[in-house]
Amino acid sequence: GSLVAAVLAHSGRLDKEDLGSRVRRLSRRCPCPQGEVCNMINKKYSEFLPSMQSAEELVAQVDGLSSNIDLLRGDIENKVQRDLNVAVAEFTELKQQLERDTLVLSVLKKLQEFDRAIKEHKTALREKKYIAAAQQLEKARSSLRNLESRKGFELKILRALGTELTVQTQNMLCHLGEEWQKLIVWQLPPSKESSLEAVVLSELRLHTVPSKEEEVAGPPVVSVLQALAVLGELHTRLKAFGQLLLKYILKPLISYPSLQPLTEEQPDMFILRFKSEEPTLDQSSPMEVFDKIKLIFEALHKYLLNVPLEQPGENRKDGRVTLAELLGELIWEELSNCLVQNCLVNSIPTNSSKLEQYAEVIKSTEEFEKALKNMQFLKGDTTDLLKYARNVNSHFASKKCQDVIAAARKLMTSEIHNTVKITPDSCVALPQLPDPGSGDRLKKQKPSNLVHNGTVNLENETKLSQYTFSLPTCRISSSVEQLMELVYQTLLEASVSTDQCCVQLFYSVRRIFQLFYEVVPTYHKESLQKFPQLAAIHHNNCMYLAHHLLTLGHQFRYCTANILSNEAASFVDLVPAFRRLGMECFKAQMRVQKGEILERLSSARNFSNMDDEENFRAANKAIRQVLHQLKRLGQVWQDVFPVNVYCKAMGTLLNTAMAEIVTRIVALEDISAEDADRLYSLCRIMVEEGPQVFTPLSEEDKNKKYQEEVPIYVQKWMTFKELMIILQANLQEIVDQWADGKGPLAAEFSAAEVKSLIRALFQNTERRAAALAKIK
Repeated sequence: GSLVAAVLAHSGRLDKEDLGSRVRRLSRRCPCPQGEVCNMINKKYSEFLPSMQSAEELVAQVDGLSSNIDLLRGDIENKVQRDLNVAVAEFTELKQQLERDTLVLSVLKKLQEFDRAIKEHKTALREKKYIAAAQQLEKARSSLRNLESRKGFELKILRALGTELTVQTQNMLCHLGEEWQKLIVWQLPPSKESSLEAVVLSELRLHTVPSKEEEVAGPPVVSVLQALAVLGELHTRLKAFGQLLLKYILKPLISYPSLQPLTEEQPDMFILRFKSEEPTLDQSSPMEVFDKIKLIFEALHKYLLNVPLEQPGENRKDGRVTLAELLGELIWEELSNCLVQNCLVNSIPTNSSKLEQYAEVIKSTEEFEKALKNMQFLKGDTTDLLKYARNVNSHFASKKCQDVIAAARKLMTSEIHNTVKITPDSCVALPQLPDPGSGDRLKKQKPSNLVHNGTVNLENETKLSQYTFSLPTCRISSSVEQLMELVYQTLLEASVSTDQCCVQLFYSVRRIFQLFYEVVPTYHKESLQKFPQLAAIHHNNCMYLAHHLLTLGHQFRYCTANILSNEAASFVDLVPAFRRLGMECFKAQMRVQKGEILERLSSARNFSNMDDEENFRAANKAIRQVLHQLKRLGQVWQDVFPVNVYCKAMGTLLNTAMAEIVTRIVALEDISAEDADRLYSLCRIMVEEGPQVFTPLSEEDKNKKYQEEVPIYVQKWMTFKELMIILQANLQEIVDQWADGKGPLAAEFSAAEVKSLIRALFQNTERRAAALAKIK
């Protein structure tokens, strides 16, 4: 009941009096004995009433606060919000105005800085304070760059300022250029070529640096150079000076041994001139060249290059650098290359025995580089020149190989027809080779001839001729003989050289033979095809080289480096190629000669109808032409080919002619008696005059032996002789020569060929039939 009352009271449906009256009415109606419930209600009511009063007070306060909040919200929405928006807009506008004002102020400051820098520059330039003037120009350029870098802020005045800056810069460069020309005066020859005559007319004048105490009208050299460095023009000026220095002073001193520098010192000027003297040698020694160049740099260092400049850069802690260092960076690479190519290369020894003397060159190079480093022309780690000088062994080997190859190529491209005679007694002037050593395991011991325990020594005591393995007598090109001498000299040089040099020289020798294989047949191709004598000489050249290649490596086996001593230094693998090269050229010439023989015999009208005078004259002319060709070849090849090669070659060509004649006569179907007589006379010309083409030796009396041995070299000789017998024999003689297939005729002709000849020579009679029956 109290809870309900509290709720009702809170909700406003009951006030305090109504609630109390209702409670009393309920207590009168309450059926409980002695009014216990009513007492409990009164007790609860008295406890609840203060709480309710507190709640009502709180409710009233809340309602008041709510009303105040509503009033404040209305004020904010109506007044404060509007005022706040206005304030924000005003703040943004003020901020933008501040930024514009700040930007304008900074631009005005930069413009003021630019204007002040230009004014101070002009003042300094009038007073010839070039360093200050250059620095003010750089300040003005920095201010202009700053103005140009502001995006969205463009002024038409910036273009005018840029033009003004360019004008002032060029004006100052013009002044500095005039001062540079006063400082360094070149007197160059009218010709732009750097010949000896032109260089002698060259002259360089340097105005000396004045002392600090001495007052001079012009600015000191330091001021000019430092101003050029500030403006970034020093590199260009110094590069141009360096190129003139190289072209007209340094390189000529390296190239011309007769050129000598002359120096003259005046109170305010240094003069460098040249004079030409008669040189003692074709090339200057490195020591002389180094002394001349050192003299030039010492003078330049004293009067020009010993100037410290403020030029920050990489690896420069204090930002200071001398003019000598800058010039060295610009020209040292080109100068060192010139010294190497035109001086040190020429000083490399051509003989290993002179390598020890090269130590003087190395020492001189060290002193030269040290002097340049002391003058700060070179950095401490620059040793290109010295590295080249110290690597003399490698350069010696390379130069030696180049010289050897060049000399060999010159010999290969020289004329082939200049010949020398080679005999079995001939030999290359082989130098004395070192003894392979007593401890060599391959050293042979002389076998003992003593008989032990009654045994018999069965060794054959017959010795081979000393010429068994010699090259037969022939003619070779003198250039090839010189080539082999060059080869032996090179291998001897290799035998006393360092291992690296030895290997390089060995392979250079192999390269010589490879070049011969490639160059000679190509370079002399037309001559080898056209001239039989040159083809024969080339054949001999190849066989001569192959002969030496067989033992060349073995001769130097124990004298070369260890890397080549174990059977590696061999040339035997080249032997087949050289033999093939000579044979191919010779075979090609033989094919040409065979073709000419067959072409001449083709005009003999197949040796048919020899009773016709015109046909006989044609056949006779063809045979005469063949013999003339063979005689001409015999004279061309005489004393050139070895005798056995000569006889085989001439025998092969004569055999070709005889075989062709035999083939054409055997093919005839009808041979009259007159035809047979004339054919016999033609064949007799071949038999009588054919051996006369065999003249391998220049001494006529010694050729008779080889003319008698013609049947050995002409395969068809006996066939030809048997054909002549048939042309003059009767049937019975032919049958006797056949001898049932066992006679000399059967050895040269087949049964079909003999029958064909019988049918052509004899009429069809019983005797001919009987003879034919016996040929089988």
